[in-house]
Amino acid sequence: MPPLFAVCAADAGVTALLGESITRLYPFGKVPEHAVKPYAVHQVLNGLPENYLDEPPDTDEWNIQIDIYGTSDTSVIAVLNAMRRALEPHCYIERLGGTSVESSTKLETTSFDVSWYYPTR
Repeated sequence: MPPLFAVCAADAGVTALLGESITRLYPFGKVPEHAVKPYAVHQVLNGLPENYLDEPPDTDEWNIQIDIYGTSDTSVIAVLNAMRRALEPHCYIERLGGTSVESSTKLETTSFDVSWYYPTR
């Protein structure tokens, strides 16, 4: 798996918004109750090995969705921009989502998808 958390937790722009000692970037479905806002969650949408005819794959393409939640659209966009700057040297941003209000929590949200080619060996 690509080092999504490690890259984001090592970036000063991301940790300024999501925390340094506990970076609030959680696997999907693992957000603690009463989590400090803003925070982000990630989940793998799919993975695809780079198949070759003459040898096993040496790289997998991982498609990862990142959702950001906060109390204002300004805060979620700030996190999006910081995470984007941290991740773009390592992977491709494939989709940028709009902002909306999540119906059950009433939190502002936005999302984006990355495509990350990561070596298997």
